[in-house]
Amino acid sequence: MLFQKKIRALVVIIFLSAISSPAFAQSKQEEDDSKLTGTPVLWKAPVDLPARDLFLGPGGEEMRPDLSRITFESDETGGYSVKWNVKDGSGRKWVAKLGKESQAETAAVRLLWAVGYMTEVNYLVPCLHVEGAPKPRKKVQRCEGDGFANVRLKSRPKEFKKAGNWSWKQNPFVGTKEFQGLVVMMALLNNWDLKEENNKIFYVPSGENGEGELQYMVTDLGASFGQVKVNAPILWRILRNRNDPKDYSRDPFIDSVKRGRVFFSYTGKQDELFDDIKVGDARWIASLLSKLSDRQIGDAFRAANYAPEEVRLLTDSVRSRINELAEIRTDGPLAKGEK
Repeated sequence: MLFQKKIRALVVIIFLSAISSPAFAQSKQEEDDSKLTGTPVLWKAPVDLPARDLFLGPGGEEMRPDLSRITFESDETGGYSVKWNVKDGSGRKWVAKLGKESQAETAAVRLLWAVGYMTEVNYLVPCLHVEGAPKPRKKVQRCEGDGFANVRLKSRPKEFKKAGNWSWKQNPFVGTKEFQGLVVMMALLNNWDLKEENNKIFYVPSGENGEGELQYMVTDLGASFGQVKVNAPILWRILRNRNDPKDYSRDPFIDSVKRGRVFFSYTGKQDELFDDIKVGDARWIASLLSKLSDRQIGDAFRAANYAPEEVRLLTDSVRSRINELAEIRTDGPLAKGEK
C-alpha cells in the first residue's frame, strides 16, 4: 500500500512538472489559439499605394529593431536557412534568418505588402552581431567584427496570435481575384517553394466588441528571385535556385495566353494553381502593380541590401513582368497570343 502511494505521488509530481513546463504552455497556447475566430482577411485595398514606403516596409519606422544589442536566445532547427530566436536592445523578440534566402525574402515581403497582401514585418541588417551566438549549422556569409552578413529580422506586433496554417487548395478565398492575384504574385517573384507549412494564419484583435481578423499570410518567401524555368524536369530540383538576380532576369514569365487563361512559365511546387488564372485576374493585379514607381520597386531591393547594379537589374526585371501582365488583353473569346 505504501509503495502504491509513493507511485501515485510520483505520477502527480511528474504531471505537475510537465504541465508547468514552457513546452507544455506553448503547446497549450497554440492549441487554444487554433480555436480563435474572426473575419478571414487575405488582402486589403492599399489606398496609399503610390506613397507606400517600400524601404521600411510594413513595419515602418516604429517597428525597426534596436540594434544596440542583439542577444541569442535559441536555435530553430529544420528548414533550408539557419534561423535563430534573438532579442534586441529594447527587449523585442525577433527571428533572425541567416543565409541566401534573407535578401530575397526581405524584398518579396515589401512587394506583396505594397499591393495590399497581409505580411509579417521584416528588416534586413547588412552586418549583425549576435551576443552568445552558436556556430551556425551550415556555412553562412560573415562580415566585419565576426558578424553575420545580410540577416533578416522578422517580428510581429505583440497582439498577433498564431491561429494555424492554411492550404493553397482549400481556403476561404479560392476563386476570388484576390487569391488568384496572390498566385500570380508567386509567379512574378519566382517563389517556387509553395509549401503549406509556409502559410500562417494570425489572429489580430480589432474593435471594441472583441471581434478580430484572421489574417492569411505567406510567411516564408525566401525561395524567390532566382531561376524557376528548367527545361530538363529531371534536373529541376538541382538547377532551380533562389536569390540570383541574373538568373531571375533571364527567366521567362508568361508562357502564353489562350482562351481567356494566362499560362506562366512557373515550374515550382503547387504548379496546378496556375492552370486557371483568368485574364481578368492577371489584369487586376497588374493594375495595382502598375501604380508602383521604379523608385518604390528599387527601394524594396535597396532595403534588402542588394548591390546598386543588382537593384537596377531586379527593378528592371520586375517592371518588365508588370508590363507583361498589363499588356494582356482579350479580343472576344480569345486572348492575345492565341493561335
